[in-house]
Amino acid sequence: MFFLLSGAIVSIPLTLFLEQNFGAPLISGLPAITISLITIVVFAPLVEEFSKVFPLFYRHGETQRSIFTLALCVGLGFGIVEFVTYVALYGVMIIPDRIPGLFFHPASASITAYGIATRRPVPYYLAAVGLHFTNNFFAVTVPTLPISFLVLLVTLLTSVQLHRKAKNVFVRCEHLSCPELES
Repeated sequence: MFFLLSGAIVSIPLTLFLEQNFGAPLISGLPAITISLITIVVFAPLVEEFSKVFPLFYRHGETQRSIFTLALCVGLGFGIVEFVTYVALYGVMIIPDRIPGLFFHPASASITAYGIATRRPVPYYLAAVGLHFTNNFFAVTVPTLPISFLVLLVTLLTSVQLHRKAKNVFVRCEHLSCPELES
């Protein structure tokens, strides 16, 4: 439950903070359509994929599989808040526009989490960002359901495949406050 809530109360505010304080100043002065494209297609994937896994840095004594599961929870919490925001505040249609995000965010967060669990976060983070970038790019430039569904399907299948690879072995800590070192 903590990690589901973390997706809502940690990851969403962190995303907003990073986009407002680092993304917006870099692109101010550009035409509005360019700012919108850069924000949605470039900054959102970079920031959101980082923000979703940020709460995972506050866990100890977890297995690869449990880190993966916690990421699903954080991604779901993030996806729910994003869903409610877009539907309630912006009046976006629920189907087909927002339902895929409820599945996409947990799956993409789990991809990065697998990298964290296997001590190779960068390539998996970049894979999640790439999938997110592709999803957002097509949502903005060619908003058709089949393309979004294809990106969602690839993301889900990647997540399922990595879940199968994740082991129930503890992730080794390398700092002094690690529970495994204290026992």
